[in-house]
Amino acid sequence: MPDFDIPEEALEERFITGGGPGGQKVNKVATAVQLRVNLFRLGLPPHAYRKIKELAGSRLTAANEILIQANRFRTQEANRQDARDRLADLIARAHERDARRIATKPGKAAKARRVDAKKARSSVKQGRGKIRMD
Repeated sequence: MPDFDIPEEALEERFITGGGPGGQKVNKVATAVQLRVNLFRLGLPPHAYRKIKELAGSRLTAANEILIQANRFRTQEANRQDARDRLADLIARAHERDARRIATKPGKAAKARRVDAKKARSSVKQGRGKIRMD
């Protein structure tokens, strides 16, 4: 994985109230973080750009932004760090290149099985023809 610094101008953070259990505090205090990342401003190489779009899945918006929501922790700072860590992990996985597939050819036995199956099917179909009384 190459060292990749995330530019601050590509990030946009919003703090929101977190949902789920937690009582009154979770409804009053904005501790959850929504991290928006503009993919164009990250300056990724083409292969990593294609892969991060694939990895992001439903977190990718129509404006080519990745939306990461973190609300696992009770404090803003912990949630902010969690969101940034998840983004860094996503970028690191996008930089990993897939192994190239080496095309292979079918072996002799596979070819023979294919031809035998074709011959068997052909004889079945020939048996369906009109019967001639010679």
